[in-house]
Amino acid sequence: MKTILSILMLLLLSASGCRKENPGGPGDPKQLTLPAKAEMVIAQGNGFGINLFREVALQEDGNMMLSPLSASVALSMLLNGSETATYEQIRDMLGFQGLTLEEINTVYLSLTSQLLNLDPKTTLTLANAVWYRNDFTVKPPFLDRMDKVFSAETGALDFLSPEALTTINGWARDNTNGKIDKVLEEISSDAVMFLMNALYFKGDWTYRFDASKTADMPFHPVPGESVIVPTMTGNFPVRVTYGEGYTAMELPYGQQNFAMVVIMPSGSLSTWLSGFDAGMWESITDALDKTPAGSKDVYLPKFKFDYEKVLNNQMKALGMTDAFSPMLADLSGISDQQIFVSFVKQNTFVDVNEQGTEAAAVTTIGVELTSLPEPVTINKPFIFAIRERTTNTLLFTGKVELPEY
Repeated sequence: MKTILSILMLLLLSASGCRKENPGGPGDPKQLTLPAKAEMVIAQGNGFGINLFREVALQEDGNMMLSPLSASVALSMLLNGSETATYEQIRDMLGFQGLTLEEINTVYLSLTSQLLNLDPKTTLTLANAVWYRNDFTVKPPFLDRMDKVFSAETGALDFLSPEALTTINGWARDNTNGKIDKVLEEISSDAVMFLMNALYFKGDWTYRFDASKTADMPFHPVPGESVIVPTMTGNFPVRVTYGEGYTAMELPYGQQNFAMVVIMPSGSLSTWLSGFDAGMWESITDALDKTPAGSKDVYLPKFKFDYEKVLNNQMKALGMTDAFSPMLADLSGISDQQIFVSFVKQNTFVDVNEQGTEAAAVTTIGVELTSLPEPVTINKPFIFAIRERTTNTLLFTGKVELPEY
């Protein structure tokens, strides 16, 4: 069953404004210094995230969470190894039309380096890795970009050994503070590479909820239905905006660079989601930025869950098709061998409580060798026919029990 919790954590890392409480009084968020075109890259990247979220949320029942940033980083790594139509499709899906690869990489490098050191009161870590089969030849320029642009850990592993699975899952666990301990159950015999991003966030609310005031309260998953859930209660400055068919509220973390945006539609969540896009997201956050914080009673359910989703179908729906095709994928920036993307998957975790929020995501992109098509061998008696294809007019038909020539 879809609930408002589906939306809450997609928007977790939105860097929107709000007021901060500390011993010295309210503070202001730290400003980032970004290169040219960064604003466009971020806005278009948000558009990709909203589109991806909508594609999954409309098809998925129950609580779910994705990390647009984690997906975007992992796919940007893949972009660095793509060529021709494969490159163009991934670039356009991410919203990076009109940008060179160098511009995309420059913005990524600047944005992530500053995000990671933005607020000493929150923890944000981002890690990348490229694991490849020890008998698979990777082009040195690709590994060089993975190192210089993405600071990725790279390593050759024996994919036939159980230790490879232990290494990859261990890396995911180590880089999510133990919140995601397994991303792969097995390694395909055709697998040659895994591109991975891990994102971890931990932030205390600027205004914490008093745990002693948390109480069981009704929650209405559908009209006319009520369930009792533990609900946090507090009165503190928040920003709230009201739009057509929804209420949006923003709760800040730490020194207020990071915030959670909560959007509650007045009607059906699925109906509202069908029209949710980048333009609406911009409209909501613009309204929040222009709204002064005011003291309000806030009631927010506690929640915690983990989630896993293979995103192949959603990526294809957004335009990334060739990369998944063994015959069409052009990943020649990675290797001269014919390879393709076998899967794009996210594992996520979230815990929202009185103190704050802890969230983690790992995006894994599997790359496999293109297997040669099995030969079709006609070696038994057979039937044959000749037809005109557009009308299916049958011209000849026959059988051969013993070929003679």
